[in-house]
Amino acid sequence: MSPSIYLGFLLLTLTLVALDIYQTRGGQITIRKAAIWSGFWFVLAFVFAATIYFFWDFYAPDSDYTAKKATVSFLTGYLLEKSLSVDNLFVFAIIFHQYTVPQHLRPRALLWGVIGALVLRAIMISVGAQLLSQFHWVMYLFAAFLIWTGIQLARDHGEDEINPLPERLIRRLLPVTESYHGNKLSIIENGKRVFTPMLVVIGVIAFMDILFALDSIPAIFAVTREPFLVLAANVFALLGLRSLYFVLEGMMNRFVYLKPALSFIMIFIGIKMALVGSAWEIPTWISLCVIMTTMTVATLASIYKEKQLPEVVNKNS
Repeated sequence: MSPSIYLGFLLLTLTLVALDIYQTRGGQITIRKAAIWSGFWFVLAFVFAATIYFFWDFYAPDSDYTAKKATVSFLTGYLLEKSLSVDNLFVFAIIFHQYTVPQHLRPRALLWGVIGALVLRAIMISVGAQLLSQFHWVMYLFAAFLIWTGIQLARDHGEDEINPLPERLIRRLLPVTESYHGNKLSIIENGKRVFTPMLVVIGVIAFMDILFALDSIPAIFAVTREPFLVLAANVFALLGLRSLYFVLEGMMNRFVYLKPALSFIMIFIGIKMALVGSAWEIPTWISLCVIMTTMTVATLASIYKEKQLPEVVNKNS
């Protein structure tokens, strides 16, 4: 993959981020608008997949991947990262609730969170690709980490607070005001530079981005070890994250089977990673089917569960 391809993709990413900033200007985002833009980002990922299929020889003329394999790998990685990123949304909701972030300031906080995630994952993809190319045994460490994370997620009964370590560090090192001042991270107060709670929120989000990257990067390396496809899948999965948040914000408590689904996906991908290079290696297309089926079943089961609740309440009353 030539540096010019990565430079072109960087410019495309910056353009799409700028578009996302423009469409959320003013801070007021309706569910209808967010749903439309969520659909736009989803369709855009499949349009990009089509360009991979038709122009893969231009993207990576020296790659061992065929155009078909590259396209399937990208779509599988994209859907995997998209499904895992849903868990981010629940954590973001907890952060906003814990720090009482005003509704009109949440788009900007989410923007910083997405940008931080993009930068951190780009770094980890670069490091991860080099590690896996030289030390195959690293795959087994990643596999064990994913399986352990999936088990921990299955055992998690939900927490009301985020780890306060980033907040403690920020407040220990910097003076922080009691109230927000718009989107500003710092202001001048009594002739001195002080920082706003928005900086604390961004710090906590950045801390969680690191933890999410530790989960998702090993997962997608089980699908493909082509760095460009890993990077592209992460970028397109994260681009629509802000819009998706506002679609799901009012429905967070309805998807009761989401965490078990994510737990299953993490364990499955961990097993797939452990089997890479063996006689029992799981094909990419099977991974794609498993991910799509799991998320579909979890969504339908959650909707059915929600419909059953009013009936149970009426019978007991």
